[in-house]
Amino acid sequence: MPCPRAELRRWQVDDIDAVARAIKESHDHLAAWSTLAMGDPHEVASELVTTAVREWQRGESYKYAITVDGLVVGGGGLMRRIGPGGLEAGYWLHGDWTGKGLVTEAVGALVAAGSALDGIDRIEIRHDAANAASAAVPRRLGFTEVGRGPAPEGQRPRMPGESGTVVVWRKTCGPSATA
Repeated sequence: MPCPRAELRRWQVDDIDAVARAIKESHDHLAAWSTLAMGDPHEVASELVTTAVREWQRGESYKYAITVDGLVVGGGGLMRRIGPGGLEAGYWLHGDWTGKGLVTEAVGALVAAGSALDGIDRIEIRHDAANAASAAVPRRLGFTEVGRGPAPEGQRPRMPGESGTVVVWRKTCGPSATA
């Protein structure tokens, strides 16, 4: 799936070493916000990629490598975990590639692809309220903030940068869609 400066493609088992490298090189960047920074990078990468392949086969999620000139610089995906008609978009980026608008372009491509799927009426992005960089993505893409609340207990470990408040952004899809 092309976007202006990168390509999104389905994760492949052959990507594990490249993902492990990206996670290891980005540890300090990811550590405040992402469980990707927890544990051995190769084991985390293996779990990320094999889970993505398995969930795609079951139609549970559609996760992609974000690549630039063949180099894995992050990942993004659409997950069927917010109820019928909805997809949740998620994303992460190698620390050296942040601040350039690349993840916004990639998520924009994901939103376009998700909006084109039959039966999808909304796409949501959720992030911790303290993560200003993650908040910029839905704002730039015309999402509307629709809620804030406590992070679900036990959903995953709370990371050091997180406030514990989750922000929910929504973009409606379909012929009568408004942001």
